[in-house]
Amino acid sequence: MKKVERINIIMRYINNRAHFTISEIMQEFNISRSTALRDIREIEAMGMPLVAEVGRDGGYFVMNNSVLPTVRFTDNEIKALFIAFMATRNQQLPYLKSRQSLAEKLLGLISENQQDDLVNLNQILLFEGTNPHNPDLLDLSDLPHPMLEKLIQILLLDSYLLVSIQEENEIKSYPIYLLHLYREKSQWLIEGFDLKEEKRRIFPVDNLTNVEPYPAKKRVSKKKILEKLSKQEEVINLVLELGPKAIAQFKKYHPLKVSISYTNPYQTTAILKTFINVNHSEELTEITNWLLFLGGDIKVREVPGKILEGLQERLYLYCP
Repeated sequence: MKKVERINIIMRYINNRAHFTISEIMQEFNISRSTALRDIREIEAMGMPLVAEVGRDGGYFVMNNSVLPTVRFTDNEIKALFIAFMATRNQQLPYLKSRQSLAEKLLGLISENQQDDLVNLNQILLFEGTNPHNPDLLDLSDLPHPMLEKLIQILLLDSYLLVSIQEENEIKSYPIYLLHLYREKSQWLIEGFDLKEEKRRIFPVDNLTNVEPYPAKKRVSKKKILEKLSKQEEVINLVLELGPKAIAQFKKYHPLKVSISYTNPYQTTAILKTFINVNHSEELTEITNWLLFLGGDIKVREVPGKILEGLQERLYLYCP
């Protein structure tokens, strides 16, 4: 943490307390006694009226305890926060239970005129995925999977996990190093490196039944994991250029692991690069159908021969 940022946080910390000691500052911010004393002197020099108490258990207290100003939001900042809340409806976000208290606190900070503006915005704006029959900001019907918050809490401390996954009629456990936790096609997914099988795996969070840290003595270093992954990267064999219509179709639906990179600042053209396992018949059929779904607004730079044959067969059936 940078010094300026730390001092700012310390100021807010001590401003909300009637009394504090150097030991408390050292413990709270994990700093040495000399650093804590220097920070306190700088805070005093900035005008915060601290009064020192003499004695073995002495400390400091802040006169009037009201040095820092109350947080104020501009009209545009209020609207920005509110619209961000609206845009996340039905997204199954972690900590979603806090949405109601956050919204209530936000509404409590603003004037009646600002509240009226937000009510109008709630009626006018409708985002993709919002239930049009129940677009209320305080609606909590889109709560995430209960394991999502637990997973994130553990991830903040450790990336080596033992995850238990419901697979058909049994529960299987996998030791993984978590690479990414992401949301795609309306579901949260875990992408991790299987420490036993030494390969990349993807699990839906909806199938997660338990998660706990993986024992340290059985772990492989992050460096070795990344080395193994780099050696396993498949050679790209499908390269497409997408126009605006194809990009619109891509946003409606695309298979897992497939992503695009925009090639202009207006996001009207993009390039798609991925690996297709032509020996996997189900994946081959899915990709062939999906390419037809994208439509004619694409340019093919590179494509596996089996996919090209499948496309030609499908097109012949449509136009004999």
